[in-house]
Amino acid sequence: MLDVPRSIRLAAWGTAVLTGDAPIGAAVAAVTRDDEPHQVEAHLAGPANPRPQREPAGQAWTAAAGMAAMAEVADLADLLAHFRDAGVPGLRAVLPAPGDVLGLPGPPEFNRLALAAGECVLTDPGAVGRPVRPAGQSGVVPEVTVFGSAWEPGAMVTWALRPVNVSRITAVGSLAEAERELREALATGTQTLARLDVARWREDAADRVAAVRDGGLPRDTLPPSAPARAAQMLATAARVRAIVEIAREDDGAALSGHEAEQRAGTLRALEAVTRRAMAAAVNGLLEPRT
Repeated sequence: MLDVPRSIRLAAWGTAVLTGDAPIGAAVAAVTRDDEPHQVEAHLAGPANPRPQREPAGQAWTAAAGMAAMAEVADLADLLAHFRDAGVPGLRAVLPAPGDVLGLPGPPEFNRLALAAGECVLTDPGAVGRPVRPAGQSGVVPEVTVFGSAWEPGAMVTWALRPVNVSRITAVGSLAEAERELREALATGTQTLARLDVARWREDAADRVAAVRDGGLPRDTLPPSAPARAAQMLATAARVRAIVEIAREDDGAALSGHEAEQRAGTLRALEAVTRRAMAAAVNGLLEPRT
């Protein structure tokens, strides 16, 4: 069975909650799955640019009001209710990596946490000119502690909730752009890997790759309201990413250091494209529906 980062599930289901397409309970169950109940720790240090672009008429904006509301958040249900009450229109996922931090809003401490985790979720600021509500813009980063065994795994997850800088720069373009990038990267990467004869897998790796190719995402990865197009791209990206992880375990059939570096570079490029495609698939839920 394929899977995606928890931030992808939280962004998708959180947006469905905030747009009225899913209840909070269903979202919490889909994000948590077999984990222990997810906890949320609010960190009350203010963002670098905490003031909204425009104050709503008749409503005085105070950083203290937003911080006080955040302090009451203790679990995922509280988190989603907090975002709903703050008027957040939706959530966006960012899957950063060293050298690829586009979409991280700052401040630096939040960016460091997100980069270390390889994932985060940001509140969407909405359309240009739309006032940022009193809670400001926020981000959450998961800290995962794995326990148990390979036969009975478990995980404890705590989301660090922090105010972040208001930013309108997103990590990826539209769903259509991400689809095109993924398609082109797959064509180029497949040709390069075939030329390096990396299809000569170890027997156990070949079996695992076959399982990945035949596998699919759990049905609750995306909410029922998600377009089939987004679900298909997310599944493709998850499948390619899983194969890349298997291929990274050794140098395959590369015979020289140069070939090994070419192979590693191709795998890095494919992994980067799959990260952007996953984020685009769930962030695309915020695109206007036609």
